[in-house]
Amino acid sequence: MKKVTIYTDGACSGNPGPGGYGAILQYRDNYRDNAKELSGGFRKTTNNRMELLAVISGLETLKAPCEVTIFSDSRYIVDAVNKGWARRWKANGWRRNKKEKAVNPDLWERLLNLLKIHDVEFRWVKGHAGNEGNERADALAVAAANSDDLAIDEGYETPSAHALI
Repeated sequence: MKKVTIYTDGACSGNPGPGGYGAILQYRDNYRDNAKELSGGFRKTTNNRMELLAVISGLETLKAPCEVTIFSDSRYIVDAVNKGWARRWKANGWRRNKKEKAVNPDLWERLLNLLKIHDVEFRWVKGHAGNEGNERADALAVAAANSDDLAIDEGYETPSAHALI
């Protein structure tokens, strides 16, 4: 399996507000180091949705099953995967507990499906602390959030159209 490192970050100006995500994929192919940068922006979304979309976009870019290390400054994502919360939310019909629905089930469903394809390890990194990959992913996310012609985050603006519950 090809080994890939992905640095991810999300940004939002206001929460909710205009947002963006950034992801950097690094891998070695034919004895050469390669990198690919991804980003996208939305007119109204949340920071957590952008953090999730950064991870999803990186994994969806991969053309075959890979061994992936993802670096994220989002405890929301790292803990939800590493501690099994996201799988538990899904098993409970996208509920965190009897009273609370899980947030962002459309994106968690996509991510959980990608985790069935790839061998993924999530590592938390402190944001804005000099980690080169995280700083670059943040810059991509902020630039995407500030760009013109932002897309509609259908899962956020019209969640009933994409409800999984």
